[in-house]
Amino acid sequence: MILAPAFLFILAIVSNPVASRKWRDTGGSIVLEEAWTVPALAGQINAAASGGAPLGETSEQLIANLLDVHDQRLSGMNANGIDFMVISCSSPCVQGISDPVLADQMAISINNQLAASIANNTDRFGGFATLSMHNATTAALELNRTVTEFGFFGALLNDYQQSGADNATLLFYDQPEYDVFWQMVTDLDVPIYFHPRHNIAQISSLLFGHAPFLQGPSQEFAITLSGHVLGLCTNGVFDRFPKLQILVGHLGERITSDLSRIDEYLQRQVPLGLPMLRNASSYWRTNILETTSGNFATPLLELHINQIGLDRILYSIDYPFATMEEGTAWVNTLPRVLGQKNADSIRRNAAIKLLKLNQ
Repeated sequence: MILAPAFLFILAIVSNPVASRKWRDTGGSIVLEEAWTVPALAGQINAAASGGAPLGETSEQLIANLLDVHDQRLSGMNANGIDFMVISCSSPCVQGISDPVLADQMAISINNQLAASIANNTDRFGGFATLSMHNATTAALELNRTVTEFGFFGALLNDYQQSGADNATLLFYDQPEYDVFWQMVTDLDVPIYFHPRHNIAQISSLLFGHAPFLQGPSQEFAITLSGHVLGLCTNGVFDRFPKLQILVGHLGERITSDLSRIDEYLQRQVPLGLPMLRNASSYWRTNILETTSGNFATPLLELHINQIGLDRILYSIDYPFATMEEGTAWVNTLPRVLGQKNADSIRRNAAIKLLKLNQ
């Protein structure tokens, strides 16, 4: 394969990530989709549109929990047996900023603030980088900076990057122009978490104007993000980058519940030029993992274990949109259902492997 100049430039500056890390390992759980924000972006958070604060909490409490790291968040971790938490910027973060210069600047600022916030307690907290995705090379360089300088574990992307004067130009990362970014991800050997976002106003009004209560987690998030994730499959991203690892929350945004049908109907597209080399379900066994964030449904979990394998599923909570107490009460039932070894794989061991916590 002939590398484009952008690839050659990126390859030249890749540094080695943090060689080893210390973290508190008491046998507790590890969680990966846990939201945080900065004051400058707190106005983005519409608690009602995001599914509402957890029952019994106010919108004001939700915002306070998003802004916090070392007070109620850490106290909740201690009370609920959570050894380690990876923090990331709450949706839509910079994916909701259409101006590329502003988005780039905000991403750098957020990453610097997150690194500073957790610097005195990295045995309990880690970070997923925030990346402006207006330009693949810029995103690749910022990912490299955060992984090599801050020890971040990868990045979390809040679905598509909106752009354009009317916010209506949507950038999806399954296109060839993002290969320079995926090359950096592969070189650094870190995962990228795909997280949903609210659609731009033009899409929301068309799809949900008739039923606005379906916006957010109940319907909108899954149907929008699942198309992006499946686009990575159908457009050949995993074929070009076979070592790439992607995380999808909420038990796979419904994709893994429907893989048989997806595979059958995509197979019919092969004679029409479908570029992917394998069926979609196979990528979930090699390139895509899912977490339990905000979806504590044991029968669904058992189905997904049969579909994609135990080692492709990791525990997460979706704090503070879901409570640590709710997640803990559920995950503590899994040894009775799955056995202790399998429950520990979901609760912590798969995350230790993915994040290389013991390396």
